[in-house]
Amino acid sequence: MAETKAKTLVYLVDDDFSIRDSLSMLIESTGQAVRCFESADEFLNNFDPDQAGCLILDVRMPSMTGLELQEELARRDFAIPIIFISGHADVPDSSKAFRAGAVDYMEKPFDSDKLLSRMEEAIQKDLDTRVYHAEKRKLKQRLSQLTPREHEVFVLVVKGLSNKEAAKKLDVSNRTVDVHRAKIMEKMQAEDLAELTVMAMHCGLI
Repeated sequence: MAETKAKTLVYLVDDDFSIRDSLSMLIESTGQAVRCFESADEFLNNFDPDQAGCLILDVRMPSMTGLELQEELARRDFAIPIIFISGHADVPDSSKAFRAGAVDYMEKPFDSDKLLSRMEEAIQKDLDTRVYHAEKRKLKQRLSQLTPREHEVFVLVVKGLSNKEAAKKLDVSNRTVDVHRAKIMEKMQAEDLAELTVMAMHCGLI
């Protein structure tokens, strides 16, 4: 966990200095790096979407609110798990935050242990999401190496057609499909049909 914390960053955005000060000390006490900002604009000017971590965000701030920042991040296609903190119990705000994908919405004062627990969950969620998307990019890159005919055979075999059925559908010989299938397995780096089928699902082919 210590190695993970060294590679991740918690962004804390709150216009109240006392909140930023106390929360940053709490987070740093776990060995987790944290960067504090007093406004949404300041955060946006310093946010690195390639940096894994999470965002702890105050709901009500001048200029741009926490909910508006959440919308702006979505508009820019920046995905980062968000934990909202608020000094006011507001059902419409919390509902809107959750609908937009927030990890949690916590009312001040909140339990420190619960915040740290949710923070770790949010960071792990971000790490898992990044691994998933990195794998997906690798698969799409392998997929792009297939010839048009190999792509056709790929789609047919992962949909459950036998080599003989695929050959008939494409009006080619069984041997031709065998050769294409071997090339597909090699280029996609798949061990068997089951793995190839999972890859096809991740690429949105089935």
